Amino acid sequence: MDNTERDWLAGAVRLATENVADGGGPFGAVIVRRGEVLATGTNQVTPSLDPTAHAEVVAIRAACQAIDDYRLTGCVLVSSCEPCPLCLSAALWARLDKVLYAADRHDAADAGFDDREFYELFAKPRQDWALPVAQLSIAEGNAPFAAWQAKADKVAY
Repeated sequence: MDNTERDWLAGAVRLATENVADGGGPFGAVIVRRGEVLATGTNQVTPSLDPTAHAEVVAIRAACQAIDDYRLTGCVLVSSCEPCPLCLSAALWARLDKVLYAADRHDAADAGFDDREFYELFAKPRQDWALPVAQLSIAEGNAPFAAWQAKADKVAY
């Protein structure tokens, strides 16, 4: 990691620390493109009553709006903490080039956040989860995919 990346990371940590005083969670993120900060995000889960409003997701949403594209190819996600599975999935869907972080899932768990538990959950077979997740088949279950495949002017992602 070079000094520029360390500066970005220090910025994400600063955002996270300031966010605690503002009533949010202790997480901050920045999206960088071509060496410049494109967007920032802080954890807004409790203020917005949105369980998906993690700092990384907020930053990804803002960056996509800033460049008018759902793809963040050529961008780096820099986060104050190791992204949870939700945020890592968002980073993958956004097609980010790289993810950098400071604290890890164990540090988050020590502070009372259950990121590590989700990593452990995904390693288990679904039948062992406390939350039942099961496929229920119906005749028209694939109709949305058929409609998608037939749509001539779709924007593939």
